Amino acid sequence: MTAQLPIATEVTPMVLKFHPVISMTDEQLFDFCQLNKDFRIERKANGEIVIASPTNSENDQRNFDLIGQLGIWVKQDGTGVGFGSSGGFTLPNGAVRSPDAAWIKKTRWEAIPAELRKKFAPICPEFVVELRSPSDSLKVLQDKMLEYINNGALLGWLIDRKEHKVYIYRPDAAVEELDNPSTLSGEDILSGFVLDLSSIW
Repeated sequence: MTAQLPIATEVTPMVLKFHPVISMTDEQLFDFCQLNKDFRIERKANGEIVIASPTNSENDQRNFDLIGQLGIWVKQDGTGVGFGSSGGFTLPNGAVRSPDAAWIKKTRWEAIPAELRKKFAPICPEFVVELRSPSDSLKVLQDKMLEYINNGALLGWLIDRKEHKVYIYRPDAAVEELDNPSTLSGEDILSGFVLDLSSIW
């Protein structure tokens, strides 16, 4: 008799409310994250702290492949800098977010003072990716994608491995939904970049 593996259910991250009792500064949030490196910690625009456990090994392996493909293009293109899932950014609305992958034009990145780049840099990437694992809430990720776009992102991909769908986000445009695409184009934002999804699914 073959043992049945448990079906992954959606897990909502833990949300801690501090305001108005405590107001955590950017510096305090950074230090808090350094003390709790085993968790993925973000801050909402309203000051709530979102805490999630690390992703599962399989999803991280897929994310590693995604970042590897992006990294090769970034090195060849030379116009920007790429980031993995551990980097945090302070968005214009005050939220601190950590996309699974991101890209920022080099001129914008280098305009940020060096000391701020060592913390959660005050910038919204032009390009962001969120990779949904089987336990991730689709609604939570969709809300994050809209937040990126509303704060200055020019292109966003929400890759839903659970349903084999991709949601493409752009400013002032309806969300585009693709069913089981084999590739994704970086369009004019990441000119020449094509993500091969065969190893991501």
